[in-house]
Amino acid sequence: MVAQPNAQVVRLGVLGHGVVGSAFVKLVTQQSDQILARSGVRLEVTKVCVRDAKKKHNLPKGAVLVTDSNGLVQSADVDLVVELMGGIEPALKLISESLGKHKPVVTANKALLAKHGVELFAAADAASTDLLFEAAVCGGIPLIRPLRESLRGEPISRVMGIVNGTTNFILTKMSEVGADYSVALAEAQKLGFAEADPTADVEGHDAAAKIAIIASIAFGTTVRAEDVYVEGISKLTAADITIARKFGYAVKLLGVAELDATTSMVSVRVHPALVALNNPLAAVRESFNAVLVDGESSGSLMFYGRGAGGEPTASAVLGDVIDAAINLRKGTHALLGAFKSTKLKEMSAINCEYMIGLEVADKPGVLHAVTGVFARNGVSIRAAEQDGIGEDARLVFLTHDANEAAVQNCLREFKSQDVVKHVGALLRVVANS
Repeated sequence: MVAQPNAQVVRLGVLGHGVVGSAFVKLVTQQSDQILARSGVRLEVTKVCVRDAKKKHNLPKGAVLVTDSNGLVQSADVDLVVELMGGIEPALKLISESLGKHKPVVTANKALLAKHGVELFAAADAASTDLLFEAAVCGGIPLIRPLRESLRGEPISRVMGIVNGTTNFILTKMSEVGADYSVALAEAQKLGFAEADPTADVEGHDAAAKIAIIASIAFGTTVRAEDVYVEGISKLTAADITIARKFGYAVKLLGVAELDATTSMVSVRVHPALVALNNPLAAVRESFNAVLVDGESSGSLMFYGRGAGGEPTASAVLGDVIDAAINLRKGTHALLGAFKSTKLKEMSAINCEYMIGLEVADKPGVLHAVTGVFARNGVSIRAAEQDGIGEDARLVFLTHDANEAAVQNCLREFKSQDVVKHVGALLRVVANS
């Protein structure tokens, strides 16, 4: 390819050279000429920071391996910082210092942004410098940029989706082959979809960090990971999923952020949810992610793809780096705007339909006792089914729209009743169609 005489070079300093970092550096090297042809900017990796320089690292010609992360940020031959090391510190300090030196930053660090994102967004705008983070949410799926740019003028009512591939893989196996949770988890670990310690994924914390970032951008509201109501999937059984399908639902771990039009409050939560089988989210299988965005004028938009992995995530990072590099050479940046600090809607205040399973004693009067609890708490039953017989009998109820606090009161009463041997999974209906 003939060199472009007016091409502008942007020198990159990369913090971290693990799965994503190494894939990113490789991608920059492979796509250099194509990026130049399309953007007029040539990207050059000049420094890569690692913890252990003794390990073998395949770097492009001219790139220097360093172990001093602060030195990389301060370096005169680094124009733009790519943070792929993860964790809170020293990433927070390094990003803050980079922005303070008017060096754009691209990061994939969801944990950091879910905890300190709003402060970093304000620092970026104050420095008139880019802070881009498409890869922090759903890996290679373009979601943040559409929310920030294409849908900037669109009133959004709800964003919900499957934002964790590990849990979706496990639930797929439990649903399609009837695998127990432990068996499905072991398979996910064997295939590399789940970590040796899967807690962050299966208990919903990874999804909570992602939906916190999504909610902040979608609604312009300060949302941190600790603000998100979280339930995981570790207590679900194959029987729960089977009975849900009888009622016409798939079970998915969803991140949900929605605006209450009456109070203007935003609720943000992560939990296993019932999704109607004709809803597109019900068909999302294995480790794929999908997010639905409901807008006032646009209607429902769906973003689907691989939400993790070195190459898809590196692709999203590279897209941000190209945008930031172009902005840097033009002397501009992408505004993040102001974020309101508003009170979020409590989980106890939400309303939806519920599926509740109860293991009950096999004797007369059980149904009357159970339905009496619902009646006392103002929860109306839409459908009921008995699963099993005799000592293995289980009653499963599907409610009409009900208040979360009232349903939780029902559960507390059930646990104190002699006729109820065990209170099973509580599943919320999030999408009826």
